[in-house]
Amino acid sequence: MNRLFALGLMVFIFFGCTEKKKKDTEVAEKADTLTVAQEDIATAAVKFPVYDFKELEPLLHKKDDKTYIINFWATWCKPCIKEMPYFERVHAEQKDNNVKVILVNLDIPSMWKSRLEPYVENKGIQSEVVILDDPKQNDWIPKVSEEWGGGIPATLIYNKDKRTFYERGFTYEELNEELNTFIN
Repeated sequence: MNRLFALGLMVFIFFGCTEKKKKDTEVAEKADTLTVAQEDIATAAVKFPVYDFKELEPLLHKKDDKTYIINFWATWCKPCIKEMPYFERVHAEQKDNNVKVILVNLDIPSMWKSRLEPYVENKGIQSEVVILDDPKQNDWIPKVSEEWGGGIPATLIYNKDKRTFYERGFTYEELNEELNTFIN
């Protein structure tokens, strides 16, 4: 009788655990689906191109007659926000001199609609804005520059003849001074 009871108890526990595991799996699958749906909503209507690094990389290696200023920034980065007017001013002053400013935003997806879009609109930013959404920072940071420790603001200035990376913020005068070494 004790053996029959023990066997029955084991069968009950086995099927109970199997049912719990099935429910846990269903909950996990629903959570994954919800996360993907939320990410799709965050990216679906965003006003700026969203790239992984492989898609962004060609912007870092153009061989035309332009000088490119590629600024890596985020809306949560105070030094980035402080220097943003200087990039905009250089964009306005130099766009007819074959200088192109590209602002590569590093905000997380949940911030694109709530912070990035309002910031760009409220500040009247005219430079090209793109979003880099690639969680493999340890892979792509050294591809931008071997010297880059990953901090922002960070800026790459390059043309077909010269390339310099800066892991620091700029004043307007400093940015112009560096740019002049590329265009003069």
